[in-house]
Order: sequence, then structure tokens, then C-alpha cells
Amino acid sequence: MEIKNFTITKRDGSKDQFSLDKIMNAIVKAFESVKEHADLATVSKILNHLDMHDDITVEDIQNQVEEALMREGFYKVAKSFILYRQEHTEDRETLEKMMFLSEYMESVNAATGSKYDANANVEHKNIATLIGELPKSNFIRLNRRLLTDRIKKMYGKQLADEYIDKLTHHFIYKNDETSLANYCASITMYPWLINGTVDIGGNSTAPTNLKSFAGGFVNMVFMVSSMLSGACATPEFLMYMNYFIGKEYGLDYWKRADEQADLSLKKRTIDKVITDYFEQIVYTLNQPTGARNYQAVFWNVAYYDKYYFQSIFGEFYFPDGSQPDWDGLSWLQKRFMKWFNQERTKTLLTFPVETMALLVDENGECKDKEWGDFTAEMYAEGHSFFTYMSDNADSLSSCCRLRNEITDNGFSYTLGAGGVSTGSKSVLTINLNRCIQYAVNHKMDYLEYLSGVIDLCHKVQLAYNENLKELQQHGMLPLFDAGYINIARQYLTIGINGLVEAAEFMGLKITPNDEYLHFVQGILGLIEKYNRQYRTKDVMFNCEMIPAENVGVKHAKWDREDGYFVPRDCYNSYFYVVEDDSLTVLDKFKLHGAPYIEHLTGGSALHMNLDEHLSKEQYQQLLKVAAKEGCNYFTFNIPNTVCNDCGHIDKRYLKECPHCHSKNVDYMTRIIGYLKRVSNFSQARQEEAARRYYATDKKLC
Repeated sequence: MEIKNFTITKRDGSKDQFSLDKIMNAIVKAFESVKEHADLATVSKILNHLDMHDDITVEDIQNQVEEALMREGFYKVAKSFILYRQEHTEDRETLEKMMFLSEYMESVNAATGSKYDANANVEHKNIATLIGELPKSNFIRLNRRLLTDRIKKMYGKQLADEYIDKLTHHFIYKNDETSLANYCASITMYPWLINGTVDIGGNSTAPTNLKSFAGGFVNMVFMVSSMLSGACATPEFLMYMNYFIGKEYGLDYWKRADEQADLSLKKRTIDKVITDYFEQIVYTLNQPTGARNYQAVFWNVAYYDKYYFQSIFGEFYFPDGSQPDWDGLSWLQKRFMKWFNQERTKTLLTFPVETMALLVDENGECKDKEWGDFTAEMYAEGHSFFTYMSDNADSLSSCCRLRNEITDNGFSYTLGAGGVSTGSKSVLTINLNRCIQYAVNHKMDYLEYLSGVIDLCHKVQLAYNENLKELQQHGMLPLFDAGYINIARQYLTIGINGLVEAAEFMGLKITPNDEYLHFVQGILGLIEKYNRQYRTKDVMFNCEMIPAENVGVKHAKWDREDGYFVPRDCYNSYFYVVEDDSLTVLDKFKLHGAPYIEHLTGGSALHMNLDEHLSKEQYQQLLKVAAKEGCNYFTFNIPNTVCNDCGHIDKRYLKECPHCHSKNVDYMTRIIGYLKRVSNFSQARQEEAARRYYATDKKLC
């Protein structure tokens, strides 16, 4: 082994000067541990097998020593060396976990205390959340080993090493690496309607009435969510509920909602029975659950206008041969939205995350004027939900902004699953700011460099897909087998983060201008090119600007530590800079309009931050603006004020409680995709929230 003056990389990532003496001493001690003598010639033979290079890791050196000992026939010594390493690894891991335990207990909240995936959905820091955090490092190691082993089989060791190098140096980020489950899904509930939860390991039978529907639905969502890393969307929820209400009270129940419905002393009306079931379902699903690290399940629902509904479910049939009743469903959707909006003045309810799906005509007008008006009305009343607008029913944003191309994915008229049974199997995110800066700093064409990174990501995702297929073959994925999710219609997602920051590094202005648009289209168009190149009849890829609740902070921190240009402490998840007070509302709609989102087949949600609610007429106008600009997925954020003293909740953004006049207030707003108290955000995300600019109605255009 040629001795050179180079450095090694220690386990904590720090650098140290290479020392041959340390290696020799370790080898001699291994011989002594089994009472064998090691002279200089023996040690030299072992050293000759070692291939040293600059920045080699301690683990790699020790692996080579083990192999060299066995090549020279010193099997007892090698075994002792391996056991010694294992004991020290276990000791280090125990010490690390004890340190983490202490730091977690001292942290201000669960999100700040989390080392790997800070999440504001965990409201309380307690023994349950701690237990959920402790094994995460083990899951990361296991997931990396499973994936790299598969990459080696499919593409060779060099690509597996490149993946780990890009991952550990933060050019790419594997989302939800702390979980073995696949990512998110917008499920079809039809298998549950037929067989209950038996096919996914439960023991509840199919619902037969409104009561069993409500209880069974909750159980089903809990079970499905326990097998996913991310969101569970149930776009058919209200359609199925309307079916069972109609069975109970007749299809025209909504015309007689004030009639008495039971003989108890309460003498509830039909409307009260319905809202009581709303309450049962929503409050139960907002409770933390052990299967999700003491988080509430991430539950999404969808509303439809008449035209969208008919396009998606026009050929749907219930088991008894009947079809969905639009008039009853239309009433029920409105009733649920009204009820949920009011309930949020009593309790801080995060879920469900709601999406309104509207079809628009060539002039940007809502085809269903009644539902377009109702959407504007609900925004004016302070409700917080997403709106998805399309000029044709070729897609549905029902789960994590995912756009589902019905014609390409195989629309199932029989089960009414079109636009429903979809989702994302895995997300692998590219840190665009680091990648582009690295290329420019090394005199490379950044698009050419990105091509290599994007190609790597696709191969890694295909390797993940093979592991997922193997799990399914061994009966480990009952959601797929039972038909809740169609594996062929689940995407492998290429995520992006740091787009705005990369543009700023390139000296571009983050405004609606041709240079910025060209930059955006160049990068996202390149990703879409590879998505199409790697697509087969069995595998689909999409591209998404990820929410980055956790990784947006991590990327900024890691990049700053490595000397890259980092303009803020949390990378944006939009096409605009959230703290920029010079942009108008119209500018932001343009920046999330058709030219910018053209290649984002996984979606990008515009979060329009406003300091106060607008009128119904103003929202109607903004819906037209969104349609005109081609901004198909958006929400309006107006922070709700929560009094920490008296508990009063107000849908306005206030400095003091209007009820008790206390200034000890908190705010409820979207950390990115879902509503939470700002005090539940991680510390870094609280600071990001404080920098957000909330536009006034004077900044509408």
C-alpha cells in the first residue's frame, strides 16, 4: 500500500489526517485478542491488500481490513475484528440514542426535536412520539441497504455508490426514508364497499347502513393509513355517504332535512343525524394514532361540480345496480363544507384536507356556475381548502397535488375508479440549488450535469419499484392486492426543491419574466423528457415541486455549511419568494400559471397568502384569473387567530383576542399543505412562517 498524505472521513462526516499507525495497531490488537502473534511481515501482507484514497471512510478501511485478513487465511482474527467492530458500533448507537433522548426532551416541541423528519402534524411531545423517533436511524440504514442491494443487481456497484454519494452529499434526498411503506395514495373505496376490511387484514364486514358506514369508514382509513407513509385520499367519501343516507331516508332526504329522524328524547332531524356522523368521522380521524407515530392520519377528500362529477363517475354503479344521485350529493357536499368551516371556529381541526374540483370553459368561466359561486362563497366565509381547476376532466388533484391522466392510466368505468385509485409510490427529490451551483462552479453546463443526476434518480426509482413488487409478491401489500390501489397507476415521483434559490444564484429576477420562465422550463422540461423516456406500460414517472416541510430547511442548512449560495433558511416550495412584498396577487397566479407548471405532472400548489378575507365577488374574479393564467391548483391562506388564554378561535388575522382581549395569541395556518398551529411548526419553520408576506386587497393586481 502506497502511503500518501491524504485525509479520511470519520463517521460523523468530519475529516482527519490519515494515520497508517492506527491501522497497524488495530490489526495487531486483533491478533492479540485471539492470542496469535503478528510480526511486521504479516502486517505488511495485510496492508498490501488495502486500496486507500483521499476522503476514504473509516468504514471502508475497516471493511478492507476484514477482507484482507480472510484472504490471508486469518479467519479467527477476522472474526474477532468483526465482533470488535460490532460491539463498538452498538456502543456508539446507544450513546447516540441517549444523547438524542436528552435533546428531544429539552426541545420546544415534537417537530423541532425530530432529527430526521420534522412534522407539524405531531402536536404533542410525549413518550409515544419519542418511541416513534428512536428507531428512525435504523430504518434509514435498512432502507438504504435494501435499495443499494437492488441497484447493484440491476445496474452494478458503481451506480449504487454514486447514489449513496449524491445522497450523503445532499444533491438528492430520499423522502420518507424512515418508513418501509410506499408513499401516498388516493384510494378507491369500492373493495371496502364489497368486502369490508377483511381483504386488508381487518375483521369488519361491508357497510350495510349509515351507522356501519360511518364506523367502518373510520376503521378503514386508519388501516389504510397505517400501510402508507403519506396521505390517504378518499375522493368517493361523500358519494358513498350520500348513498347510505339515501338508503336510510330516501333519495330526497335533502329536501326534508328538517324532518324528525328518530324517536329518542333528542328528536334529531335528518340534518342533525348527518352532522352527528360528520362529527364522529372528522373528530375521530383528527385524533393521534400509534400506528402513525402519534400523528393524525393525513386524510384528503374531494368535492366536485356537476360536470366534473359526471366525467369521473358517470358510469359508476353501486353493488345494488343503482348509480350515484347528483342532487343529493351536491347538497351533502355543501353541507359538509359549511359544517366543517363552522366546526373550525370551535376546534383546531386539520383534516380532511379538501380539494374542490371545477371544470371551466374556454373563456375561463366555471361550467357549473352554481358550484363556482359556492366556491367563492366558502372562501369569503373564511373556509380554507384547495381548488383544482381544469378545462377537461383529464386529471384530478385528490392526493398531494397529483395529476392523474385518466386516458393514459386506464380509466375503470366498472368500479368508478378513474381519477381515484392513483398516487405516488416513492419520492426522490433533486436539490436543484446545489446541483446547479456545483455545475456552474466546476465550469460545466448545468443542464448537462442535471441530466446525469436525473438519469440516476430514474434508475434508483426503478430499483425501488422492484423492491416494492417483491413485497407485493410475498403478500406484504394488501392494499394493492385488494384493489384499493392499482400499482400500475402509482407514480414514481421525481421531486424538486431549491428551484427559486437556484434561479437567484443565476442572477435571475423571481418575477413573471421571459428569462426566469426559460430557466424554469429548461429544468422541468428536462425532467419530463426523462420521465417519458423511462416510462413503460408498467411504470410511470411524474415531477412534483414537493411541499418540503422538513427538507426545505435541511437543504438550506446543508448547502450553507458546504459554502453554497443560500439566500434564506428554508427553500421555497413555490415559483415565487414567499417573503417578497413587491409581487401582486396577479403576479403569483402568473408564476403558477400554465407556462411554469407545464412540466410539473405531479403538481405544484399555489399558496396565496392574504392578510384578510376577500368578498365573494373578489374571489369570483380570482377564480377567473386562475383559469385564465392556467393556475390549476391553489388555496388562499389567511391565518386564523387562536387565543391561548380563553381558547377563542377567530378566522381573521388579529393581534389580540376579540373575546377576552388577551394578546397571548397563536395562529393557525398552512405550514405547507395542511393547517396547524404555528407553535406546532419546527423552530426553523416558525421562523419561515414569520417571514411570509401576506398581501392586502390593494395588492390584488
